[in-house]
Amino acid sequence: MTLEQLWQAALGEIELTLSKAHFHTWLKNTTIVAQENGVVLVSCPNGFTKEWLENKYNKLILHALRNVSEDTREVRYVIGKEAVLTPSPAARRRRELLVSPPMEEQLDFKELAVDPNTNLNPKYTFESFVVGSFNELAHAAAQAVLKNPGTTYNPLFVYGGVGLGKTHLLQATGNAVVSQHKSLAIKYVTADRLANEIVSSILGGSIDQLKNDYRRIDLLIVDDAQFLSGKEKVQEEVFHTFNVLYQKNKQIIFSSDRPPKAIPTLTERLRSRFEGGMVADISYPDFETRLAIVKAKAREKELALDAEAAAYIATHFQKNIRELEGALNRVASQVRVSRQSPTAAYVQKYLASIINEPRKNTSPKQVIKAVAEFYDLSERDLIERGRKKEIVHPRQIAMFLLREELKNSYPFIGMKLGGRDHTTVMHAYDKISKEFEENENLRREIHLIKERIYNV
Repeated sequence: MTLEQLWQAALGEIELTLSKAHFHTWLKNTTIVAQENGVVLVSCPNGFTKEWLENKYNKLILHALRNVSEDTREVRYVIGKEAVLTPSPAARRRRELLVSPPMEEQLDFKELAVDPNTNLNPKYTFESFVVGSFNELAHAAAQAVLKNPGTTYNPLFVYGGVGLGKTHLLQATGNAVVSQHKSLAIKYVTADRLANEIVSSILGGSIDQLKNDYRRIDLLIVDDAQFLSGKEKVQEEVFHTFNVLYQKNKQIIFSSDRPPKAIPTLTERLRSRFEGGMVADISYPDFETRLAIVKAKAREKELALDAEAAAYIATHFQKNIRELEGALNRVASQVRVSRQSPTAAYVQKYLASIINEPRKNTSPKQVIKAVAEFYDLSERDLIERGRKKEIVHPRQIAMFLLREELKNSYPFIGMKLGGRDHTTVMHAYDKISKEFEENENLRREIHLIKERIYNV
């Protein structure tokens, strides 16, 4: 196993534990640069990431590496590619492979590289995007955009929960436009990165240059638009850029983990722009689609899963395609190491620790904090006696989760949320419970809040 394969196998396991945002922030631009005598050297892009991995995630990384390579006893971190281990001839050879891999490995790395001009990752294609009832509307809308950029479904706003394939769909659309409309200027950017660019340019006095750069784009794709919430100056710049592009019939695509109307502290004029074109959701995949995804990904990895093993994975990873793929990556890595056949019994045994992993402990404080952050409120807003509509609903969600997740008593919940009477809590719990059964958007909101609670 090469160093790159070792790190990708470990990352596949780590990705099952961390939230998407944390995984992307701290591990995206890392790699292994050396391995010798049980010591693994991980390269970090900067000092801040190095310090964070050392202090926050070292145990998690060490555990993941040991699951792939049992002789790993220590992980060290460096900035950049400089290796400080004293390598043996075998280790030097491994490092040479990393710097100058064989032709077939060079092709793999090239395919996974992000295009610096567009920020698109070529691995995301429509060919590898599995379509089912849960995402067919969003997929059809993306295909329509591809045929007539700027004239059909502009803007296109795609929303859905974490790990359901929004980024894949957006980037596949961008890559297809690159292929079919070679003269168009295309840019993919996360809302968080866009916000940072805007703030940095304002502070650096280069905001006019940034405006000009973005307003020359023919296809602008903004991922995770929920992170524009609460950023008034950023929203103002996005609004004006949106208008300029729209008036020029330039295509704009957004994604979010929730529909526009559910994004808190979003200016009404920007919300209306988001809703002015096509709004398409991606829901949870059914069993048949999950099974198709498992089989397609297994073929990509040349993993010979039998029907029972594929069904087992599809059955036990229902709410998050990324987790499903992560489980499959973990199986594939272990099969390469053990050289055993991935039968149903083997897969069940290997994934048992993940599937049966007990839910992380939480507390009322964590629940209240997660609800407040999701709706962009302060914890004090939830606790105080205010009756504003924009606060009453989040407060009722907090009451519901405290009862549902922690099994707290009604009087205890009332005490935690501003000394309210237990009958108020009972009413809130019954109300949200009923709506939960009938309202898909509410189920999605609560699922996202739970992810915040258990992935802190």
